[in-house]
Amino acid sequence: MFRQSSPRGDSKGRCHRREALKRVAFSGMGAAAAAWLAGRSNAEHLATAADESAGLKKLGWTFGCQHYTFRRYPLYEAAPIMAKLGFSVVEGCFFLPLDKDQPGLVVNETLAKEKRVELKDRLRSLGLTMSNFYGDVGTDEAKARQVFEFAKDLGAQTVVAEPPPAAFEMLDKLTAEFGIDLAIHNHPKSPQSQYWHPKNVLEVCRGRSSRIGACCDTGHWVRSGLDPVECLKMLKGRIKTFHLKDVAEWGVPEARDVPLGQGKAKYADVLNELRRQGFQGVLSVEYEHDSDNLEKEVAECIAFVVHWANQNA
Repeated sequence: MFRQSSPRGDSKGRCHRREALKRVAFSGMGAAAAAWLAGRSNAEHLATAADESAGLKKLGWTFGCQHYTFRRYPLYEAAPIMAKLGFSVVEGCFFLPLDKDQPGLVVNETLAKEKRVELKDRLRSLGLTMSNFYGDVGTDEAKARQVFEFAKDLGAQTVVAEPPPAAFEMLDKLTAEFGIDLAIHNHPKSPQSQYWHPKNVLEVCRGRSSRIGACCDTGHWVRSGLDPVECLKMLKGRIKTFHLKDVAEWGVPEARDVPLGQGKAKYADVLNELRRQGFQGVLSVEYEHDSDNLEKEVAECIAFVVHWANQNA
């Protein structure tokens, strides 16, 4: 997760959106995304916007959105946008704010119990759940326990994190105690990114329970000069969840995000590999480019996956 510049949309982008609109003439999530792409009112689709397409249901895939995508807004403002686009899962982010009217509150384990109930109820009213939570987990067991307690209070099934290798014996016990999976996230190759390569993820998974695995960020793999399909093959059996991301340039750490299928991540091949492996779970869009056309570009990401799933499930 890192900030990037925000270039304006162009005619080529509008052509991509028109083409995406042609591909998503179905109900549920596809219809919600299509309405957004067309610039029409979403009112007629809100009742079914949280429904997944037949293809996604058949594959066992659930569409989520990482809050970082809409980081310009506190979660209480971002969540209605996610719901309108048709997402059913929010992946909370431990360093982002909760509510503009409640300054200082952040979406993490520091939230008081009553605020956790408020948050869960607010999401439920929009047809959303927080099945994934991106947390700050290290070697401090008391702190890690607080993160897992927060995740459990919100109903999360997976904590996404980048813990140091020394933490995994302790974390293996916590995943069993709380019944919550731990998914190791990868950032682009750098001295600070210890899990940029799948072999590093597999190393800390070795000898651990099946509750520990990977949160696969395909865009960051491409930024690191790695083939995302080969990375997925390496991680077979350890894939817990996913950050859907495509980027414009290969092997460039600062490469900007583009809608799925328009970059270098070979996204049809990525989805085909997930299907081949029989993956079932949450696929979260994390669109890091804070575009002037952010909602439309996120809708294009939805359109690409829904169309692929309906054609290939």
